[in-house]
Amino acid sequence: MKHIAIWASGGGSNADVILSYFKNVMDCKIIYLGCNRKDAGAFDVAKKHNIEGLYMDKASWNADQILKQLEVLKIDFIVLAGFLKLVPKEVVAQYQGKIINIHPSLLPRYGGKNMYGDHVHKAVIENQETISGITIHEVNEEFDQGKLLAQYTLIRDKLDTLENLKAQIQQLEHTHFASIIHSWIQSKSV
Repeated sequence: MKHIAIWASGGGSNADVILSYFKNVMDCKIIYLGCNRKDAGAFDVAKKHNIEGLYMDKASWNADQILKQLEVLKIDFIVLAGFLKLVPKEVVAQYQGKIINIHPSLLPRYGGKNMYGDHVHKAVIENQETISGITIHEVNEEFDQGKLLAQYTLIRDKLDTLENLKAQIQQLEHTHFASIIHSWIQSKSV
């Protein structure tokens, strides 16, 4: 049985889809949902799925405390589902190839520090891109630069609004992320 932690920073819609998906997966168990914002909707998602929601405040966001918590909970894999903090390099080193992230653009375009959520979508619209999409990748020490695992695209209408593009990207995320996580974990468990 592989133990998974999900880390999120916002409403938790991706976490909700992932938790629903993994309820039917016998070889994996999501142990907790961690969040760095006390008022985030992700905590409601954890409660809905009857898993622990852990608040990761600034004081506890250091490699030693994170690694101790991961060890105590016997976490094998970490899923970043809308998590906006850079994972400390010591955690990345300890979990090399075992942290996965989703990004709302076709990396390497529109990636890096401060490129998340609406910032990405606004840049895509301002640059009149004809395609957009999502990237699922492993995490390394840099924002959005880990090994690419999958990308899914959509053709964008140049008249798209921010809200429409955001909804289309979220639909791609909800359709693909959970199954890619499962396949990725299985490939690491051989």
